Amino acid sequence: METQLSFRSIMLARIALLVALLLIWQFGSVWSGSEFYVSTPSEIAQSFWQVLRSGELLFHASITTIEALSGFLIGGSAGVLVGLVLGRSRILADILDPFLTAIYSLPKVALAPLFVLWLGIGIEMKIVLAAVTVFFLVFLNTYTGVRSVSREQLTVIRLMGASEHQLMTKLVLPSAITWVFAGLRLSVPYALIGAIVGEIIASNRGLGYLISNAASKFDTPGVFAALIAIVVLTMLLNLAVKILERVLMPWKAAEEHREVTV
Repeated sequence: METQLSFRSIMLARIALLVALLLIWQFGSVWSGSEFYVSTPSEIAQSFWQVLRSGELLFHASITTIEALSGFLIGGSAGVLVGLVLGRSRILADILDPFLTAIYSLPKVALAPLFVLWLGIGIEMKIVLAAVTVFFLVFLNTYTGVRSVSREQLTVIRLMGASEHQLMTKLVLPSAITWVFAGLRLSVPYALIGAIVGEIIASNRGLGYLISNAASKFDTPGVFAALIAIVVLTMLLNLAVKILERVLMPWKAAEEHREVTV
């Protein structure tokens, strides 16, 4: 029978695993002579502290945050809206299905040069690239959630005289909201990917620029320092989505609490 560990025990196990991995990396890199290629945690920490103390990291991270967050909000909102509309209109979904499938199958990174031609190398290009990347993830999850609503429940509510607006607000949205937030959580790192890829292709600021600039100087610790900043930023955005999910879905938090206490 599986036993549950306390939160403190889990945190201690995580810290121990992290320390072990860092020690293996540190001494393994020095012992194998591959510091130039994989660096060491101590050099990465030093590089991270230098760009943080100089204010350079916060400046570039703020630019990437604006781009990713704007793209996330625009793409996520459009994905939810289109998913709701097509989920409720089977005819419209059948008409648009091959077009959406064709665009979805296209790697979004391949669109970056086209966006550069259309929008230039400013912040708008990164926002659009992030929004397009996020849109399809949120759209597909929302569409699936709407289509999975019980047909029997829809029929019963219609027989009771409910309007389309009442169907959406009282049944469809509450039923599909779990799918919506699943799509939003999945799309957080992809919003950052869109923004960072745009910065690597054409930009002189942002975390993507920090990575490409450090790589051009063969500064491996600098590359890893920028990657750590991206990981931290992704975790913060994921935390914001989880908080919003708890606010809009309080019953889920209550269910998780009951599962922990059982």
